[in-house]
Amino acid sequence: MYEQALKNDEYIREIDSLASKALELARDEILMSFRFLDRSLMELKAVPRHGLGGVSSDTGVMYYDPVFLLKCSQRDFKFPARIMFHVLLHHIFAHPFTGDRTDAVLWDLACDIAVESVISELHEPCITLDEDLRSAGMLKVLREDIGPLSAEKIYKYFRKNPMTPSRVMEYERAFKRDEHDLWHSSSEGELVISEEEWKKISRQVLAEIKNFSEKGSAAESLERNLSEGSAVKYDYSKILEHFVVMGEQLHLSDDEFDYIYYTYGLENYDGMPFIEPLEYRDEKRIRDFVIAIDTSASCSGETVRKFIRHTFDLLKRNESFFRKVNVHVIQCDSEVKSDVKITDTEELDRFLNEMKLFGGGATDFRPVFSYVDELRENREFDDLKGMIYFTDGYGIYPEKKPDFDVIFAFLNEDPGRMSPPAWSMKAVIEEETLK
Repeated sequence: MYEQALKNDEYIREIDSLASKALELARDEILMSFRFLDRSLMELKAVPRHGLGGVSSDTGVMYYDPVFLLKCSQRDFKFPARIMFHVLLHHIFAHPFTGDRTDAVLWDLACDIAVESVISELHEPCITLDEDLRSAGMLKVLREDIGPLSAEKIYKYFRKNPMTPSRVMEYERAFKRDEHDLWHSSSEGELVISEEEWKKISRQVLAEIKNFSEKGSAAESLERNLSEGSAVKYDYSKILEHFVVMGEQLHLSDDEFDYIYYTYGLENYDGMPFIEPLEYRDEKRIRDFVIAIDTSASCSGETVRKFIRHTFDLLKRNESFFRKVNVHVIQCDSEVKSDVKITDTEELDRFLNEMKLFGGGATDFRPVFSYVDELRENREFDDLKGMIYFTDGYGIYPEKKPDFDVIFAFLNEDPGRMSPPAWSMKAVIEEETLK
């Protein structure tokens, strides 16, 4: 019995050793072809896990079944390099760090397709498998429908074009290489590398890839996915906190109330309190601000309505809202088309139900700023905190910084969009959020 167990242990050690050497050779092959991936390859840990039956990726770890790895290597000796490269691209594209998705199955599938698309464009022998020819046609069709493939674009395409379960399985058979269950798990392993560390690695790879001219259009595909993955995500709800102002609200102020003097009066002056509590305290609340709406042809009425509702819901949810407000909703394309003043939630509901968009021309942001300056001169605002400008971003920005904060809020990320002025704040709102 002992001799049999010893033989089994020796067999397992041999299997582990062979699988480990295969991955070491795979790492070397990748580095010979992609020098700029040295740091990321060093950070990605390969951990054997017997009985796994495949490969599973986590934030910084590639778990693999040694037996599975060696069997796949027998069919195609380039498999270890391919699976390692696949998992590595997931990490430098920041796929595991996207947070909760409405549909995790579609997000996982979109990430696999994006990675496999980049690999197909690289045409690098050390990571190309014989079976890739079967998925080439599917990638061609997706590129025709979507354009350049990235996880975000593929996911949105799948959300807008629902698939049957059999179609999803067909895509998974063609592109799925690793399991992503650990991406959506709250538990963390010992070897997990932080999201921020991987973001730094991604930015480093993005900087170095610009000198990687040998690969031509393939380098462009890598760069596009890297730019999307390592882009700074601007949390709209957090940026709204910049609009918080001090205001007087009628609440008992426990901080400024002395219970000793209060009870002393009750005991010694026939139930008469010696002092009364202050009936107010200063709280951070929002009173005066502007919502500017770009009504050029690219903005639809339903999207605008959802954005305004979303903005007010965020403000009210954070208890940073006065019962009475002074909000101007200004519509503008190349000139100011409409200005509606809202002072309470009833007016807001009425406005949203009856709202009509006026415009449809070119976009120029400057007229709104001039108009708001006129409103301030006419004392329309007691204390204007700032402006939220909802737009696609394709327009003429003002050069001069105004005397109030400005948020340019964009629907979805767009690499082709011009950057807003440095003195403004940028917020990107995903379409899924408004739904």
